[in-house]
Parts: sequence; structure tokens; C-alpha cells
Amino acid sequence: MTPMTFMGHPRGLATLFFTEMWERLSYYGMRGLLILFLVDTLRGGYGLDDKTAAAIYGLYTASVYLLAVPGGWLADRILGQRTAVFWGGVLIACGHFSMAVGPVALFYLGLTLIALGTGLLKPNVSAMVGDLYPEGGARRDAGFSVFYMGINLGATIGPLLCSYFGEKINWHLGFAVAGVGMVFGLIQYRLGARHLGTAGELRGVTPAQRSAAISTAGKFGLFVLALGGVVAALHLMGIYLVNPQGIASVMSVSIPFFLLAYFAYQFLFGGFDAAEKKRLAVVLILCAASAVFWGGYEQAGSSLNLFAMRATDLFIFGYEIPAGWIQSLPAVFVILLAPVFGWLWIKLEKHEPSVPAKFAYGLAQLALSFFVMAWAGTFVTQAFKVSIMWLVVTNFLATTGELCLSPVGLSGMTKLAPRKIVGQMMGMWFLATSLGNLLAGMAAGYTEALGYVQLFSLVGAVVMGAAVLLGITAPPIRKLMGGVE
Repeated sequence: MTPMTFMGHPRGLATLFFTEMWERLSYYGMRGLLILFLVDTLRGGYGLDDKTAAAIYGLYTASVYLLAVPGGWLADRILGQRTAVFWGGVLIACGHFSMAVGPVALFYLGLTLIALGTGLLKPNVSAMVGDLYPEGGARRDAGFSVFYMGINLGATIGPLLCSYFGEKINWHLGFAVAGVGMVFGLIQYRLGARHLGTAGELRGVTPAQRSAAISTAGKFGLFVLALGGVVAALHLMGIYLVNPQGIASVMSVSIPFFLLAYFAYQFLFGGFDAAEKKRLAVVLILCAASAVFWGGYEQAGSSLNLFAMRATDLFIFGYEIPAGWIQSLPAVFVILLAPVFGWLWIKLEKHEPSVPAKFAYGLAQLALSFFVMAWAGTFVTQAFKVSIMWLVVTNFLATTGELCLSPVGLSGMTKLAPRKIVGQMMGMWFLATSLGNLLAGMAAGYTEALGYVQLFSLVGAVVMGAAVLLGITAPPIRKLMGGVE
């Protein structure tokens, strides 16, 4: 009997494709609402000032990627990827429904649950895709391309659904729709589990190793709970008031400090030869460039989202679309342009740009997108809103930048990292992405103080500076790579 296939791939790919699609639908759908809800004063939002709302947004989106590091560890040592994905989805669904209920405490509990659940689900569902192709090769790469389409399909549909219900009817209904999406993902994941074979099962871990890992995780969990309890008690007693802006500021310093300390440790005590140390230096440079890139790109959900709501004429053929619908544009452009970029790199053959050069091109295009927004800001007045086409062009440029940097970066991490720490290098990549998300949220907090023109010009200048620096140093960086492309 011929095995069932999905677009010429193992049938299990369909299970993971739709699991990730529904999870991304819920994530991007809720993300499109978050900062708009926090600043809203007319329809039941929390009415926070921009700085506080942006700090909360940044902390949440940063935590999603930050928690992918322990999420991968828990799957590798204790749960197995298959179990981690399921319980991650359960936490995400519970988080969305908690946000939908209404009370402030449950709202923030919901954000915490979603961050924890995404940290469990996101890195491990991708790893399971690789497990479906033990033979590796081009077919495995093609499978990841199909899976990537599921990510962007969910990222397209999510804002369309959640923003409509959230902005046009009720904020909490929009959060509930995101939860329903994740429930659909869990149902089909369970129903399709029989097609996964052995993908995602816990293996290579002895009972003693698993017991030791459970003990370590338990101790760390108790420490975190105790620390949280102390902070909560101090807050309730008025001794130390928890301030989202303060927490975001501390994280914006502590994450790069940890990254630098980690790489310093590997250079000094990792036991690597000279060639491996050179490639580690390249990884560090790419992580830094990645943090700058995502610090700009992820403003799609923060400063650009606020610009869409406050300064953009959203009427199309007489109908005012929800501001969050614009959040679907990057995913639409990725779906349309990814095959074009894949063809382009192949067509260039020997003239294909190096990895650092592609990063520089990606940063330059993102910088241009912010200069476009700074130009748009010059036309905004209290009585005049600009055309939606400014945001369309901006998202197009940002997406072409993403396609130069994101897939290349993921591939580069696996190729450049010393074999024994490939997993840790992926963790550092997620950490850099986390830092970028945090910075993207914090930047939106300066919208009122600086104004659109100054804020977007400043972001564009910083990103373009990084692009120029990386472009100038691309040839020597390529030499450090030692022939790895």
C-alpha cells in the first residue's frame, strides 16, 4: 500500500503544517491587537500611555523568543518534542482565553501563558519537521519550504480575523478568536499524530539523565516562583513598584551582556581551534546584526501599528478596515516573494552575495522602509491622515529585507557553529531575536515624545549605519568564515 503523502511529502508534514499555521494565526492575530488595546481609551482598553504599553508589548514579544531556549531544553531532556508541542499549544489556548475574560490580572496571566506555550511549541514543531526526513538532502529543504508557507498562511489570516472581531466588535472577542484558532490546531494535531511516526519522540536520554533533568528543572522552577513571590510581595507592600519600562530597560542590558559573556566563555574555554573561533566570531556578528534588524522590523506591531491607527486613512471603497489588517501584509509579501528570492540566489550562482553581504542588503532595505515612513510622517497633521499606500510600500521593503536576512541567518547558524554546540547557537539566534523584539517595543514608546518623523528617521539611520558597517566589513568577515557559505 502506497504511504499517504502531503504535496509529495510525508503525511506527517500536513499535521505539523496546520499545527504551525493555527499557532501563527493565534500569535499574529493577538499581536496585531495588543498595543492598540493597551492604549485604547474609548472602547474598553486599558488607556495606558505609549511608553508603558510599548514596554509591555516589547516584554511579551521578547519573552516568546527568549523562552524558546528553555523550551528546547525541556523537550530534549524531559518531554520529547511531540509532547512539548501539545502542551505548548494547551498553554497558548489557555492564555488567549484568559485574556478574553476581562480582569487585568487574568489578562497579564494570559500573556505569560502564551509566552510559555510558544516557547515550548515553536522551536520543537520545527525540529519535528526535520525528523520526518532522516535521509536529509534537498527533499528535507523542500519540506521546510512547505512548512514555512504554513507559518505565513497563519500570519496572513490571523490579523484579518482577530483584528476584525477585536477592533470592530470587542477587544476581548478578538483575543477569544485567537484562542479558538489554537484549539483547532490542537485538535488536528491530535488527529494527525498517527502520521508522525517516530518524529518528536524522546530518545537518546537515559532514565537517570531524565531524572536529573527533572530535578534541575524543578529547582529552577521553584527559584523562579520564589523570586516572583518576593517581587509580588514587595509590590503589594509598596516597597518596590513593578514598572514595565524598568523591567524592559534591565532586559535590554542583560540580554546583550549574556550574549557577550556566553561567546567570551566559548572563545576562552570552549576548546575550539582557530578556524572554529573565527566562525564563532562571525556568528556573534550575525547575531548582533539580527538584533538590529528585528529591532526595526518588529515595529510592525508597535510603532507602525500605532501609526496605522492614528495617522492613516484606512477607508477603502468607503469601508474603514481595521488597523490590524495591515499586519497581514508582511506574510502576504513573503508568500509572493520567497520563490522569487529562491530563484534569484540560484540564478546568481558564482556571483551570489556572501552571507554578511546579504545581511547588509537586508538591513539597508529595512532602513529604506523607515525613511519612507519618516517621509509619510511629514504630511501628518491633526486634520490630515496619509494614504495606506505608505504602509504598503514600507512593508514591501521590510519584507524584501527579511528575505535577504532571516532564511540566510537560520541556515548560517547551522553551518558556521561548531558541531557540538549547534543547538546552543540556535538558542543564541533566538536570544538575539528576543532582544530585537524588546527594542522594537521600547522604540514605540517614544512616538509621542519624538513624533513620527524623528522616530522613524532615527530608526532608519541606526539600521542604515549597521548596514553600511556590515557592507564595508563583509569581505574580511567572509574570510573568517573559512569557505563556509
